[in-house]
Amino acid sequence: VQLVESGGGLVQPGGSLKLSCAASGFTFSLYDMSWYRQAPGNERELVASISSGDDSRNIADSVKGRFTISRDNANHMLYLQMNSLRPEDTAVYFCVADFQLPIPWTQPKRVWGQGTQVTVSS
Repeated sequence: VQLVESGGGLVQPGGSLKLSCAASGFTFSLYDMSWYRQAPGNERELVASISSGDDSRNIADSVKGRFTISRDNANHMLYLQMNSLRPEDTAVYFCVADFQLPIPWTQPKRVWGQGTQVTVSS
């Protein structure tokens, strides 16, 4: 059971990055998926989430209009397209899977990736 993020790096303000998260070892399509981030000295923050059922999305106000979350259930992938990046977007970004259906379940109910660093700086 794992989530592996990729796509982080150094980008100039105003630039774009696309983060990817590859899932394995669990029934990806049944999990709500999220991106969290944590900057040094800050609390972990929910950036965006997408549901398992109807693909409904929630986006944090701090990134609304700039970031887009999407998923590909066939390939067990989660994405975060980040545009118009700002220095305050600098953080480690984590992919998270949550199982929230009200049925008995033997797979892990929450899975975290190891994170990928995003640095926005000129």
